[in-house]
Amino acid sequence: MNARTERRWVVDRVEESIAVLVRDEDEHTEDVPISALPAGSREGSVLRVPELGGRADWTAAALDEEARRARLREAEEVLERLRLRDPGGDIKL
Repeated sequence: MNARTERRWVVDRVEESIAVLVRDEDEHTEDVPISALPAGSREGSVLRVPELGGRADWTAAALDEEARRARLREAEEVLERLRLRDPGGDIKL
């Protein structure tokens, strides 16, 4: 019996009518027609995607706006920490 699971995928980029998605847990990528994803999917969107037998069901994917906002907050915090470490000024070689 195949177990049904749900995984998170991120829309890395959209090239014409194809979305390049990256699976959270192992960074595996898949090219998926943007038309198969939920309306409003765009670069940076986080999707919850059901899988059965290791195959993603893109038609049942759902946008996870809360996870997208959490990722943005985390990225902003990292950038702020980097800014605080920057001594400023020009680099001399």
